[in-house]
Amino acid sequence: MPNQFGADPIGRVFQALADPTRRAIVERLVRGPATVTALAEPLAMSLPAVMQHLQVLERAGVIVTEKAGRVRSCRLEPTALRTAERWLGDQRTHGERQLDRLDEYLKE
Repeated sequence: MPNQFGADPIGRVFQALADPTRRAIVERLVRGPATVTALAEPLAMSLPAVMQHLQVLERAGVIVTEKAGRVRSCRLEPTALRTAERWLGDQRTHGERQLDRLDEYLKE
């Protein structure tokens, strides 16, 4: 899939999290770092397919992978998730303000 979000970091995060497999990987990594093999174990797919999902998450800045010898480990990189969370919070705040104004208007 071409990267339709270009240099938009929030777009890359949302694109990465749009897939249920990648969300499951992130949910596992919330508990702490894990090897690629451990991440792949509960998933019904090949190791190369899991690696592709991990690459999408890494390009989006959601995870960081490190290789020590023959073992590749992954961990969350919370900065990207915080940026997306802040954006969502801003949108929620804006929407709530609009609803408050509508409520005031309807009460008049």
